[in-house]
Amino acid sequence: MALIIAEIGQNHNGNMDIAKKLIHAAKANGADIAKFQLYDVDKIFTPDFEWYKEGKEAQLTKEQVFYLVSQCKKTRIEFMASVFDLERFIWTEESGMKRYKIASRSIYNRELINAIASTGKDIIASLGMWKEKDFPKIETSGKIDFLYCVAKYPTLPDDLNFLDINFNKYSGFSDHTIGVEASLVALARGAKIIEKHFTLDKTMHGPDHSGSMTPDELKILIDYTKKIENILHHT
Repeated sequence: MALIIAEIGQNHNGNMDIAKKLIHAAKANGADIAKFQLYDVDKIFTPDFEWYKEGKEAQLTKEQVFYLVSQCKKTRIEFMASVFDLERFIWTEESGMKRYKIASRSIYNRELINAIASTGKDIIASLGMWKEKDFPKIETSGKIDFLYCVAKYPTLPDDLNFLDINFNKYSGFSDHTIGVEASLVALARGAKIIEKHFTLDKTMHGPDHSGSMTPDELKILIDYTKKIENILHHT
């Protein structure tokens, strides 16, 4: 079955009780991975950025990261994170994280990518900001999966280019559209990994909530994934 990543990202808004509920909801509704974002907001945004304050509030400390790792272990769902700098890479190595996500904004950060690649762990990389014709060259002994992605929040249906996307070449789809329909189309076209932002409430304040899937939508995605794979298996 396809790998389904519930991208909690910064949708916990810095509140560990919300983060814990999101982890439990991701597991309860069928996700394989609960994913977070580990960053120093001052290294990626300036104070005049629209969501700077919210990014600062959702910035996780090392202690909080280890708390979330422990919650995922208790809930029996895989913890994964995008790390945006070497300090946080060291945190995730210390935590025993199984595999890495390279975010679109980090795809040209050779220092970070080389550090991640040196672990030999599996890598999932989004190519929303990749401008070259060929995929990035990442030297590693681990498996690398590249995700089709449009770095626009939210992504509109017209922004997608599924007819030209080969899901034998791309392993999957990092979905920033509203709703789960685009993910279902990607699955039907052969995507083996779906990553989508995940929230408890789309009306919560923050940059990603409105374009995220709810627990009910995650369940729909999982149910349809099973149906699609059953149909494809028998054709």
